[in-house]
Amino acid sequence: MGLTALQANGEGLGAAAVAEYRGATVAARFNDRDTEFARLREHCGVYDLGYRAKISLTGGDRVRWLNGMVTNNIRDLATGQGAYAFLLNPQGHILGDLYAYNRGESIVVDTDRRQVEKMLATFDHYIIMDDVEVTNLSDSITALGIAGPKARAVLAAAGVAIPDTNPMQVFEAKCTCDCECTQCTAVRGEDAGHETYELWLAPADVRKTWDALVAHGATPVGSEALEIHRIVSGIPMYGVDIRERDLPQETEQARALNFNKGCYIGQEIVERIRSRGAVHRKFTGFLADADRPLAAGTKVVVGEKEVGEVTSIASVRVPNGKKTVALGYVRRELGTPGREVTIGGVNASIVSLPVPEASLSPDCSAPVARPA
Repeated sequence: MGLTALQANGEGLGAAAVAEYRGATVAARFNDRDTEFARLREHCGVYDLGYRAKISLTGGDRVRWLNGMVTNNIRDLATGQGAYAFLLNPQGHILGDLYAYNRGESIVVDTDRRQVEKMLATFDHYIIMDDVEVTNLSDSITALGIAGPKARAVLAAAGVAIPDTNPMQVFEAKCTCDCECTQCTAVRGEDAGHETYELWLAPADVRKTWDALVAHGATPVGSEALEIHRIVSGIPMYGVDIRERDLPQETEQARALNFNKGCYIGQEIVERIRSRGAVHRKFTGFLADADRPLAAGTKVVVGEKEVGEVTSIASVRVPNGKKTVALGYVRRELGTPGREVTIGGVNASIVSLPVPEASLSPDCSAPVARPA
């Protein structure tokens, strides 16, 4: 796994440790991971998104072709708008996940670097007589993420003007920052309740932009804090929480599915599940008061019966200690928030996703469901 563009220019970056993350080598932490996580949630954190890869689709058939490949509606995406989707095999199992952005003259597909090789091979397999050209942009575009309630203010202070935008909107940012970057494309994050932006940059500009954001108040955040944030936010990761054996409806990612778009690979299975009844498992969250080490793959037990498994685990610091938050699967009929379970001998309860802030409060005796 190679260094990201930021790590390749990382002299003086200040990382306390590096790690392999989602297909690339990134900073694992700069200081204390719990402090970095808190800054992401309460102020503003900046982080390396060089583990993400970009693929450009051009040609006259690009929209029709990709719409027939993935689970979401690409055909009706407005210019400048994106969507999250799954790539399936004919049996309806998940080969990968991606974001697709309509850039007018092209579609940009965004995914983890560790998925790129399989995704490019799958694309190549299904382009037959179609006017579609696939270009891997991973070496020419990198990205930074910036998140938190002060993210927009920090960007403005650094000279990156962010207009009022919708979630999943991509646009050319007005940039007057000291870093003098030659190109700056911005993307508003998917979660309307947690302000997040991405800056797509030329690799030569990423370090200058990073330094400008840090100088104007953003806290450097490594992959360890990003993992805590991902898990608490209830966002599954392909290859960890979503695997090729899983079916789309088991993942609870309704945002990836559109039932009115027409045919695509694996659609028959997805539609059959929808019309004949729900699948037997569901993706959910788990919360335990004990800060006990657990491992991915640990079984979820009710009574003496195995009813699921955990796939991702994070230890989260709270005012009176730490709590364990996990993601995983449980039998659908048992997946009600508040239900007591046992994970690796630790008492836990099922919690809605994203994990409600009240569930991480020391005054909270039981998970509180987030209003619909």
